[in-house]
Amino acid sequence: MKRTAVSLSAAALLLPLSACGGSAEAGSGSTVTVTVGYQSKTINTVTAGTLLRSLGYFEKQLNSLHDGHTYKVDWQDYATGAPITAQMTAGKIDIGSMGDFPLLLNAARGKQLGRPTHLVSVTGYNLRGGLNTVVTAPHSQFTSLKDLEGKKVSTSIGSAADGTLVRALQRAGIDPNKGISKLNQQPAVGASALSAGSVDALSQFVAWPGLLAYQGKAKALYDGARLNLPTFHGVTAREDFAEQHPAVMTAFLKAQAQATDYLNGRPVAAAEKVAEATGLPAEVVYLYNGAHGIATFDPAVKPQLVSALKQDVSVLKAAELTGDVDVDSFVDDQYVKKALGTSYAKRLAASPPPAASEVWVKGSEKTVSFKTPKKLLAYVAGHRDAVRAAYVPDTTTGTLWFADKAVWVADGGQVLPFVAPDTAQEYVSAHGGARTVSYRAALEQAS
Repeated sequence: MKRTAVSLSAAALLLPLSACGGSAEAGSGSTVTVTVGYQSKTINTVTAGTLLRSLGYFEKQLNSLHDGHTYKVDWQDYATGAPITAQMTAGKIDIGSMGDFPLLLNAARGKQLGRPTHLVSVTGYNLRGGLNTVVTAPHSQFTSLKDLEGKKVSTSIGSAADGTLVRALQRAGIDPNKGISKLNQQPAVGASALSAGSVDALSQFVAWPGLLAYQGKAKALYDGARLNLPTFHGVTAREDFAEQHPAVMTAFLKAQAQATDYLNGRPVAAAEKVAEATGLPAEVVYLYNGAHGIATFDPAVKPQLVSALKQDVSVLKAAELTGDVDVDSFVDDQYVKKALGTSYAKRLAASPPPAASEVWVKGSEKTVSFKTPKKLLAYVAGHRDAVRAAYVPDTTTGTLWFADKAVWVADGGQVLPFVAPDTAQEYVSAHGGARTVSYRAALEQAS
């Protein structure tokens, strides 16, 4: 587990333990250390973590307070949300970011231990659920979730990806508790297990499915967007910290909004920054965080996301991971409303950008968009040496995917992309004359 701390002076390190986690005395001239837990490689949290940290916006906002305090930020990097929750309920992390299912566990654990937490903003979301994907080995013969019955599947229990797996299996008529052998593994461990052949499939959250597909170590079996249920990541804060330091909360959320605007305004540059900080390929980061990426970034706490959070409770209860969770009392958007002011209503009403095919040209900080996947293919066919990455939206779900990793279908004069084989097959079955074709054949037809 990697833990990183920056901007800590020697004096801050010598503070007693009771002064860590933002609990320093708020008297004039005191030092307040704000501890932020984030997941660097869960890249649709970057506006509250990796990107925010690299841009330095939070520190700048804190320095502008001029309230007599000295502020220090301690950034702590984790692989999943669970250890962030553990540290928050121990009073050692003040603000954290994690996925929707871990957020519910965060709420339940905080209430249970008498250290309540609150969802204060959203980072990235997908209204259909496309942030989670089930993948198999690249040469696997599996074509649908039904093929996983009786097989070994790796996931992180209690994560958003586990929630997708459970719901998807249920819809496929498979008991998620008895129909498969589920292994509870960290994402990196599950990825290694898939490569080693010790599991048959992996259900994980951003950015693992895209990374493994990009590396040629996996292929998509199930697109989470087929559930048509919103999934998102958000920011949670300890109630006692927020009440003691409302100005810090406002500063954090203003900084998050600035990072969000930077990402949306300069998506290629943002992808490069996140790639540099995480070691992930920038092409994978852009798949999720790009101009038409799988994730949409906006700090507003949208009603449809809160509604989805309420639906998620039943999945966690069935898995005996938590009891009832009072979502309405967990959600607290007062700080983000104050931070964003009059722009909040506009952000709340904003819709995700329409899906589009996109090419990232080598050596450029700009991408080229195309109205149809066929036009993108024609461009790629004529500029193969100039293309750094090509992305296309799934014909059914709109989930963006790498063009050379997609399942292609020829239907008359059209060539249509799909993330997973079962979605492609459904289209073929419903359209006479349609057939799946290779990527090479799709390129030839388009050109």
